[in-house]
Amino acid sequence: MNIIIPMDGNDMEESKICQVHESKAWLYFEMSEGRMINEKFYNTRAEVVNFPEIVIVCSDKEDVWPFMEEGIAVLVAPMQKYVEDIVEAYLFKELHDLNV
Repeated sequence: MNIIIPMDGNDMEESKICQVHESKAWLYFEMSEGRMINEKFYNTRAEVVNFPEIVIVCSDKEDVWPFMEEGIAVLVAPMQKYVEDIVEAYLFKELHDLNV
């Protein structure tokens, strides 16, 4: 599963999820057998080479229609801020699904 997250920086440990329009970096990674692999930060979403199947945003108030129109599933991390917490919530299916 290819996943992208808008982040406020490009440090895996210190950066936090942020609103799409405020992102300073986009974290791309693949989930395989319950693990993150091929993690990479991009400056813009347009630079992401592999098509993401999921975008994780920080609020259900985000403008997510562009993602949905592209066929990208949208999940919301309402309380999780750091990558480790977001991935754990993803694995335990604790993120909210915005797809209708």
